Amino acid sequence: MNRHFVNVLCQDPSQTALFYQSLLGMTRHYDMDWFVLLTHPDMPGLEFGLLQIDHDSVPAAHRSGPAGIILTFVVEDVDSVHEAAQATGVEIVTPPTDMPYGQRRLLLRDPAGALVDVSAPVPA
Repeated sequence: MNRHFVNVLCQDPSQTALFYQSLLGMTRHYDMDWFVLLTHPDMPGLEFGLLQIDHDSVPAAHRSGPAGIILTFVVEDVDSVHEAAQATGVEIVTPPTDMPYGQRRLLLRDPAGALVDVSAPVPA
């Protein structure tokens, strides 16, 4: 295998990219009107695509919003991401919560409607 990345279908790839850039520090690696590929400076192997939902490359039968997935991103500090989300008006599904499996988790909804889990290990 040479590469692996996930594409999230969205109405506006550029707007959705801004969500991930501002909250998670991702950067645009490749940018077209209908497709944006994000990377992260601390994770050279991470590639994350945002694909316009009604683009010709998406079969018509599959042109619906994200469903049945949770995108998880592990960060150092969930609370700082929560503060940034509040400041920018991002939909917060669940505020930071300590989970019984040792993670502090924040659930957000991205502009495309995808559920985003931002987590960090709970300090011992």
